[in-house]
Amino acid sequence: MAEPFRVGFLLFPNLTQLDLTGPWEVLSGLPETETRLVWKTAGPVTAGKGMTIMADTGFADCPQLDLICVPGGYGVGPLMADDEVLDFLRRQAEGARYVTSVCTGSLVLGAAGLLKGRRATSHWSARELLARFGAIPTAERVVIDGNVITGGGVTAGIDFALRIAAELHGDAVAQATQLQIEYDPAPPFDAGSPASAPSEILERARTAGAPRLAERRAQVEQAAVRLGD
Repeated sequence: MAEPFRVGFLLFPNLTQLDLTGPWEVLSGLPETETRLVWKTAGPVTAGKGMTIMADTGFADCPQLDLICVPGGYGVGPLMADDEVLDFLRRQAEGARYVTSVCTGSLVLGAAGLLKGRRATSHWSARELLARFGAIPTAERVVIDGNVITGGGVTAGIDFALRIAAELHGDAVAQATQLQIEYDPAPPFDAGSPASAPSEILERARTAGAPRLAERRAQVEQAAVRLGD
C-alpha cells in the first residue's frame, strides 16, 4: 500500500487560525492525504483571539512530511527567534516535496533561511520585510517558486491550497474541491487589498498597524542577524 501524502501544519500560540483552517479544509479532503497539526508537543494550543486548537503531533514524533506549512499571525515574532522551531523547519525542508506558508508565516521560513533567492509573498503589511531574508517580495496572492509556495494574507490561504491541490491531483480535483466548499467569493466591499481599499481606510489601517509593524521589523532584523544575513 502506498504511503499517504503527509501534510503538516505548524501550530503555535497566537497564530491566525484562518491561515491554518482555510488550507486545512482544502488539503485534508484530497485523495490519499494525511494531515497533521504539529507543535513542540502534542496538546492544546491557544490561537489568536482565544480559539483552542489541538496539536496531534509533537516535533519529536513527526515523520518526514511531504508538505510543511507555516501559518501566520502575531505569534510569528517569537518563532523567528526560536531555534527549536527553526531547526525543525530546516530538517523537514530537507526532505519535503513542498515548503509552504500562508500570510506572515513566510517570515518564519525566511528566518529559517529557506527563502534566499526565492520569490515569495506575505500579508501586504509585512511583504517588504521578506527582502531582509534574501527573498524577492512579490505582490501576488499565491507565489510558486520551485518547491516553495507562499500565500498572501489570511483568506489567500484557500487560493493557496487550491493551487496545491491542482499541483498534486490536477485541475479537475481542485475544481471539485472548490465546488464542494462553495468557494465563490463575493465580498460586500471592494476593500480587500491596498490597491482597492478606499484611501482613508488604508491610511487608518496603516496607522493602527504601525506599532506592530515596527515591532515586527525589529524582530525580522534580529532574526536576519542571527541567520547571518
